[in-house]
Amino acid sequence: MIIKGNILNVYTDEVYPAEIRIEHGIIQSIKEVNKYFKDLIVPGFIDSHIHIESSLLTPSRFAEVALKHGTTSVVADPHEIANVMGMEGIEYMYEDAKHSPLNYYFTAPSCVPTTSFETAGGKINAHDIDSLFDRDDFVALGEVMDYPAVIAHDKKMMDKIKVAKKHDKPIDGHAPLLSGFDLQEYVKCGISTDHECTTLKEAMEKKRQGMKIMIREGSENHSLEALLHSGGDFLVSDDLKAEDLIEGHLDLSLRKAVDLGMDPFDAIKLVTCNPARHYGINAGAIAPGRKADLVFVDNLEDFNVKRVIINGNTIYKKQKLLYRANPKSVRNTINLKHRNANDFDVKMPNPKANSAIVNVISVNDDSIITGTSTAKLNVEKGNVIPSVFEDVLKISVLDRYGRNTIANGFVRGFGIKNGAIASSVSHDSHNVIVVGTNGHYMAEAVNNIHKNKGGLVAVSANETVDLPLPIAGLMSPDSAGSVAEKSNELNEFVKNMGCNLRSPFTTLSFIALPVVPTLKMTNKGLFDVNKQEFIDVIKQ
Repeated sequence: MIIKGNILNVYTDEVYPAEIRIEHGIIQSIKEVNKYFKDLIVPGFIDSHIHIESSLLTPSRFAEVALKHGTTSVVADPHEIANVMGMEGIEYMYEDAKHSPLNYYFTAPSCVPTTSFETAGGKINAHDIDSLFDRDDFVALGEVMDYPAVIAHDKKMMDKIKVAKKHDKPIDGHAPLLSGFDLQEYVKCGISTDHECTTLKEAMEKKRQGMKIMIREGSENHSLEALLHSGGDFLVSDDLKAEDLIEGHLDLSLRKAVDLGMDPFDAIKLVTCNPARHYGINAGAIAPGRKADLVFVDNLEDFNVKRVIINGNTIYKKQKLLYRANPKSVRNTINLKHRNANDFDVKMPNPKANSAIVNVISVNDDSIITGTSTAKLNVEKGNVIPSVFEDVLKISVLDRYGRNTIANGFVRGFGIKNGAIASSVSHDSHNVIVVGTNGHYMAEAVNNIHKNKGGLVAVSANETVDLPLPIAGLMSPDSAGSVAEKSNELNEFVKNMGCNLRSPFTTLSFIALPVVPTLKMTNKGLFDVNKQEFIDVIKQ
């Protein structure tokens, strides 16, 4: 097979006309010619850090859209489904991914469960990671989120790191705001990347320690502008919703990078040869011996994708994708009992009191870092009452794995005037999380999730809107278009309930993540991340 076009060489920063000879999906030779062609051919794009589950799509459904945007490979961390189903969940992602032409590479999840401060449904130990690394498709140890365990040289964590080193695999990091001596201890253990930098100062400190910086352009985190001059090594998505994926993937990020002033050759390397080299992927360049993963684009400014070739086969051409997904189902993972309004009450230790000072989680738009605040709330019949007027609502996290534990508290920032929203997507253990103006709405929302075997739901006085996610309570078997349509409907519905957050369900999902500052809620209680301890909802 001969492919002709003007090829981009990532090694020499050149574009020149050539003929590419391909056999069995591998580039055999490249012949430079004198005739210039209309088509510009670049190496296929590689997203080197993404959680497919965050799109609410299965890997095969994700591929249906990502391929159209020139993405030919992803390095996916399946720790979301691993926290729900353990090795069984990883196998589901692996098998579903194999049925798509997109090149799926995986990292072995390092933090399952993420911490001991919440209840998860799966466990991945060093032996499991060792077995995963026997597969060529597993190219790294997944992001080490529990950085306190690394700094403390926790044995279980260090055993996983030792396994990665034994197999000569890179170790991905996750260390928001980590600095100074603690950062050096973290890096000293062999962790080589970080995707949590939000400022140039943070990125430069980590680069000085030898870390490779992943510039994140996902649905909720946009770091490209802040880190444009950081000398970043990769351009990644991390978390990308279906409605945003439809609009673009790495092609969109490349366009933004060039618009901001980045040299297009430098931008291309962030999604081609750099990740290929770091993760040992035989792609990322148009060169002999490399996989024939090629993308035809109009120019190096707009990056409009015209044709996609994977392993020498045309997958996308003339606005048509030559592939259709058929995802499989999995067992039900939602084990909840029916809930009533009083399950969500916050009890006052002194029932005779008429008010209480409470600790409150504060949320901000487009940030997974929460704040800490307080509020004075009324007490009625021994129950602390939320204040819609002050935007202090109830928040609860329920164990979805059959233990029936529940933790109740308060949150500020959602702005809901009358109703509740709930989700079985709550990072990283994915217990059911719900915010509402009263227990009646909250109970109705949680019971809807139980009925749908997982999902997102919004409940108001007169209407309920939901998006079922029956695959591990994380993903839908439906197409990206269908999921995006329902997701947009949900967000609009919640906006009409008074919420001004751009992505209320994403904000909600990260309130349960006890490895990102500052104040979080898990099914075990209200957790101060900085102090690494649970605190009382009602201040003494």
